[in-house]
Amino acid sequence: MSAEDAAAAAQQPLAEERAEVEPQAAEQAPEPAQEQKSESVSQTAPEDKAAEVKEEEKKEENEEDTFTYRTLVLTGYGGYDKVKLQLKKGLPSPGEGEVRVRVKACGLNFAELLGRQGLYERLPSPPVTPGMECSGVVEAVGEGVQDRQVGDSVLVLGRCGLWQEVVVIKADHTFPMPDGMSYEEAAALPINYITAYMMLFEMGNIRPDKSVLIHMAAGGVGIAATQLCNTISDVTVFGTASASKHEVIKQGGVTHPIDYRTRDYAEEIRKISPKGLDIVLDPLGGSDTQKAFNLLKPMGTLIVYGAANRLTGQRKNLLALAKSWYNQFTISALSLMHSNKAVCGFHLGYLDDEFPLIARVLQTLLELYKQGKIKPRIDSTYHFEQVADAMRRMQERNNIGKVILLPEPKKEEAKAEEDKKESANEDKKEGEQKNDIQKEERQEENKAEEPKTGES
Repeated sequence: MSAEDAAAAAQQPLAEERAEVEPQAAEQAPEPAQEQKSESVSQTAPEDKAAEVKEEEKKEENEEDTFTYRTLVLTGYGGYDKVKLQLKKGLPSPGEGEVRVRVKACGLNFAELLGRQGLYERLPSPPVTPGMECSGVVEAVGEGVQDRQVGDSVLVLGRCGLWQEVVVIKADHTFPMPDGMSYEEAAALPINYITAYMMLFEMGNIRPDKSVLIHMAAGGVGIAATQLCNTISDVTVFGTASASKHEVIKQGGVTHPIDYRTRDYAEEIRKISPKGLDIVLDPLGGSDTQKAFNLLKPMGTLIVYGAANRLTGQRKNLLALAKSWYNQFTISALSLMHSNKAVCGFHLGYLDDEFPLIARVLQTLLELYKQGKIKPRIDSTYHFEQVADAMRRMQERNNIGKVILLPEPKKEEAKAEEDKKESANEDKKEGEQKNDIQKEERQEENKAEEPKTGES
């Protein structure tokens, strides 16, 4: 082999190796381009994410704008028809220190009955949403709220505006519901039990071996006061109510039920307790306040907390108002001193500036509930569209316990069943009317067929 041939043979393997390396390099060459594309995607991702966030915020804003919720509105003063069910637009957002609550149940109070007639000065002028108490679930919290979380079940206190599906309120006006408490019970407790507790314990200084008169003992405040009296040993409770309610209030703790409709309650009390009473709770006003004062023992306390005698019908009764004003109780300071008696006035609506005191009392009441010493009695529940029926039941004093309003719409099945019953009743009435008409026609025909006098 010549020197030239040897050199060519040596270079051939090198050429083959170079040919093998070049395709591999060609295969690997696109990788830097892929890395560059990946970097480009990662650079645009934050922009896409920001766009998604903006789109989500816009969607939420649209939902807030299109959101509707049910509310009861007092549209003017007068009868039951003045409270109307309306829809509000826009989802309210809680501000700093506030929470938004999805309402499950609302309490109906005597103050709302007075407010409908323009007789409750703490309720703003119409149009206005009434409602001083409710219960529900926290569904949003504002800035600075630490002790409430989304999902908490709470009872709520307010001056008005709580007869709604959704309410925004100060967080410190909400109170966690104890375990086992229903939403109806939570809505029934605040106003009635705070009123009864503050009268009996803060003003009346109730103690063992005392006697108490509770008017309207089958109502919300009446039942609350009776239960609270029963937390003290040896307290004698006199309670006025119609005879049909005596069995229930006696089981609830009233020692001596009295039918105020058929008997003079003052005379009945004197028969049982000739010396009189230690505490009288007066929600009636007018001439009944004078009777209450006369029933007190020396060192006794009269607590006036209402004027139910002014409410005699659907609409404002000027005659009843004049009568109540004319018979209102008056006494001089000197006479009060000589009688050794105390007269107090209580109005929860005017304790706005004493909310820490109210909160403390409510916490005490919730502890009593946990201990099983008090428990609201629910008389009946009505959906918002039945508010007129609810007010009528309470104003006509047919309730035994608390009347509750439910924001949720009536189920279609229940509506259909009621419509069916109403239709059946109407058909029955129409049938009875037809029968009466036919009967009258037959009687007329029979009279026409009878021979007249003197005919042969």
